[in-house]
Amino acid sequence: MPGPLTGLVVVALEQAVAAPLATRQLADLGARVIKIERPGVGDFARGYDRTVHGQSSHFVWLNRGKESVELDVKEDTEVLRALAARADVFVQNLAPGAAERLGFGAAELSSAFPRLITCDISGYGSDGPYRDRKAYDLLIQSEAGLISITGSPAEPAKVGIAAADIAAGMYAYGGILTALYDRERTGRGSNIEVSMLEALGEWMGFPYYYATYGGSAPERSGVRHATIAPYGAFRAGDGTVIQLGIQNEREWQDFCAKVLLMPHVATNARFVSNSSRLAHRSELDAVIDSVFGGLTGSELVARLEDARIAFGRQRTVAEFAEHPQLRQRDRWRTVSTPGGDVQALLPPATFRGWEADMGPVPALGEHTEAVLRWLRSNGA
Repeated sequence: MPGPLTGLVVVALEQAVAAPLATRQLADLGARVIKIERPGVGDFARGYDRTVHGQSSHFVWLNRGKESVELDVKEDTEVLRALAARADVFVQNLAPGAAERLGFGAAELSSAFPRLITCDISGYGSDGPYRDRKAYDLLIQSEAGLISITGSPAEPAKVGIAAADIAAGMYAYGGILTALYDRERTGRGSNIEVSMLEALGEWMGFPYYYATYGGSAPERSGVRHATIAPYGAFRAGDGTVIQLGIQNEREWQDFCAKVLLMPHVATNARFVSNSSRLAHRSELDAVIDSVFGGLTGSELVARLEDARIAFGRQRTVAEFAEHPQLRQRDRWRTVSTPGGDVQALLPPATFRGWEADMGPVPALGEHTEAVLRWLRSNGA
């Protein structure tokens, strides 16, 4: 069955991660996404690496199902305006002020095309003292305080994925869907603005409240938890690493009785409550390590499953790609790219009755002529 956004046209003046993530999800839902790229070079994310059949891993991930049009937006403004006239959604994440200088700012587009939904994605927003600053994921992670609470007690670290870009892309995607729904009710388009700093700032809610009203930020604790124990990585005797998370006192008692086989530990004064376990974390870890070290990974997993304790195996990326849960649920699909087929996960939201339209990744300028013919055929 066709996706719920079939028939909608999205024009994407986009690059890098945030905007392409938002529009790729619209393409998965059936929207026609026309991606505008620099002639000869394209989205600079095409050059990040050459790991996927000679193509960039970021670009392959973020651009399936789109049509690539090479366009010099400074010279071919009439073509871009014709595309905007045919569009339902116009997304851009150019440098601050660039869209306005080209004549494609949100206010101007809305005046010309009242039903058009515009979405501007930037690092810091359209005003304020940081408006014109360049914004990359590392810099936003730093400005939002995320790096300060990530890593080990000895050294902070950035998150290993583009958290700020992904946050902005997800809020842009949700905002566009909201605006489409609103247009159905009102007949009018909307202007959406998403700032990477504000998007990641929303994700910083817990540490913000903890630090602001508790007097100090959560301590960097690696894979451990700043306020829960036992929580984090523990190793079985054969080297298998298990991430453990005990969330309440009932689980703690079951863990002691059925996994450690030491029920008396649960009522020991040093471990009887979460606060006491935090105060004596090193002693608690020593007790757990003494038991886990005598078990194989399989034996430990069996005990944890029997006791219904929350845990996870620490997997590599390669092991994740072979995850038995994803395989059993048939979550992988084949997507074609100019360099060869790749495997891609179905989008997380599963709908009964239709499946995401996971189209091919486009070559640079692959659809330029076809899109120009489409514009001419519609009298644009």
